[in-house]
Amino acid sequence: MSLETQIRTKGAELGFDRVGITTAAPLEPLYAAYHTQWLAKGCAARMGWLHRNNDKRFAPAKLLESAQSVICIALNYRPRKDELSNTAALSISRYALYDDYHDFIKSRLFALAAYIQSLCPDQHLKFKACVDAIPLAERALAQRAGLGFIGRNHCLINPDLGVQLWLGELLTTLPLKPDTPLSNDDFCAGCNKCIAACPTGALGRDGSFDARKCLSYLTIEEPEAIDEKIASTVGGRLFGCDACITACPYEKNAPPRANADLRFHSERLNLHPEAVLNWTQTDFDAVCSGSPLQRLGLQRLQRNARLAVSQ
Repeated sequence: MSLETQIRTKGAELGFDRVGITTAAPLEPLYAAYHTQWLAKGCAARMGWLHRNNDKRFAPAKLLESAQSVICIALNYRPRKDELSNTAALSISRYALYDDYHDFIKSRLFALAAYIQSLCPDQHLKFKACVDAIPLAERALAQRAGLGFIGRNHCLINPDLGVQLWLGELLTTLPLKPDTPLSNDDFCAGCNKCIAACPTGALGRDGSFDARKCLSYLTIEEPEAIDEKIASTVGGRLFGCDACITACPYEKNAPPRANADLRFHSERLNLHPEAVLNWTQTDFDAVCSGSPLQRLGLQRLQRNARLAVSQ
């Protein structure tokens, strides 16, 4: 069994749905060029961190000296249909119905690193585990590693698993044989369902994306009051927006999560705006501690709840 096959097998044992391998070579210049133009147009809104470390974002070896390979993983978090059958007035992006995925994935990447080192006892290998808080173009790397393609909703889409995927990367100084990316076919050819589903026009038919209009950005990242022109489209969204994800045809037959260790919090589907508006900090901590909701904070969560009440 090749070293690459052993790594993929161990990744599956650790609960990852897909494991792909690519080199640590810089990504194609078109990615950096697009990002630079996107920033210049102001499309990153107030996400200042996207303006920093761009010399590293598209060059994995600058994040880990002497890196040779990047092991990319995808983890399916799609809930079961029966888990979503009873929802309240407020909606929460599906990835936030679980415990925070950063530590969940990173701990398993560390376990994968330890396993790889055990396979190469005579080599002093270096590793760096990354889960989206690191300046790394993870969707482009995942595409190069053969895990899927970047769709018109700007998400990584796996033809079998759909769109509801968490991504992670393990950079290593170990040289590995890279996987082959998917073909150059346009997997979204003739389809604009995600664009049509976007409530605010954040997704353009020309392939553009403007975070200033995106309800996921506005309900999660925007620190100030939401612009009145867009506020009316928030509806009952308390945290995030899955419109461009759930509209994707690749979601139709995608399977629910297979990882039994993912803890699903059904109580977050039963939140009502009036209750959230009356929360104390203690109430907020009881429901949101250890989840993606925690980083939003009580004040912004109640801001979103007020919008739901006013509509």
